Amino acid sequence: MSTDSTGSRLTSKLVDSLYVEAMVLADEARAYFDLHGRDERLSLDPIVRVGFSCESLKVTTRLMHVIAWLLTQRAVQAGELTAAEAVSPTRRLGDAVESDPALLEKLPEGALQLVHASRELYARVQRLDDGGSIDAHTSPARSLMSRLQRSL
Repeated sequence: MSTDSTGSRLTSKLVDSLYVEAMVLADEARAYFDLHGRDERLSLDPIVRVGFSCESLKVTTRLMHVIAWLLTQRAVQAGELTAAEAVSPTRRLGDAVESDPALLEKLPEGALQLVHASRELYARVQRLDDGGSIDAHTSPARSLMSRLQRSL
């Protein structure tokens, strides 16, 4: 278990489950935006198509920030970094650009689900980075199970 400068305790189990969730979501996003969403993207109005591409980058950026933060937490747990080093500004959760609500209304359902899932995961990790905790009803395991069931 690691403790950050705010006294919040992160278990290796929590970090590992969030990491798995982030990696699964990153794989889903890659598959959708690179393969499955291609036909949907091509059917969109040209301006919305640009917005679709921007949203795919925002999803990827959110997930990469989360993964980098979780890898930092793993490094603390492995003794490769101190808790003080982990809270330096360069190791904190990176900023994520918000999505345009007007654009989201025009996106295909698959893209919208990925945007929402990445925003929800990012918000949970942001609470941890800020020294808060994750709500029990939005646990990483439940969120991952929900996404796995939807993909079947």
